Amino acid sequence: MTFANKCNKIFDQTVRLYHVTDDVDATFNNPFDNDSIEGRLARKNWIDAVQWHLEDIIRDENIDPVEALALKRRIDRSNQDRTDLVEEIDTYFRQEYADVVVQPEATINTESPAWAIDRLSILALKIWHMREQTERADADAAHVAKCQAKLDVLLEQREDLTAAIDQLLADIAAGHKFMKVYRQMKMYNDPDTNPVLYGKK
Repeated sequence: MTFANKCNKIFDQTVRLYHVTDDVDATFNNPFDNDSIEGRLARKNWIDAVQWHLEDIIRDENIDPVEALALKRRIDRSNQDRTDLVEEIDTYFRQEYADVVVQPEATINTESPAWAIDRLSILALKIWHMREQTERADADAAHVAKCQAKLDVLLEQREDLTAAIDQLLADIAAGHKFMKVYRQMKMYNDPDTNPVLYGKK
């Protein structure tokens, strides 16, 4: 099994696991060793699954403003956790390919492997929820047909992205591509770089 296909399998498994309770406060019992690459991929997708549902909740037009603010803070923390975990996964790849001899004609990709895998994780959630829409008993035929067409596109997109990630990893392994990791350096979460926060010191 290729690496990207392994990601898809883990992401689908984790999305199913989340929907056993469908609860943003549920405890994640990682089926893999937490520090293994499989464990990191599963944790990444769990964060994405919880955040997906937090984003649904916060869009309730009747939500209490105090609850909405608390949810926004939680989503901000989740985004930071997601970014940190993507960077952990890229660190894994840097270690994995540390001994590769980079060819003189090697080029850099537009994104690192882990950020491409991040998109696979989100696709797993999109596919799950779009498939749910095609199975709604309370929806009319037009809605089901529209969602089925979207699901078909999402499945094709996952196939293409899976192939592209595996090709990227093969190119890195062969020295035809090289990877550099630029940390996200999010400024709004940092009390030293967000002027609203450091202005209060």
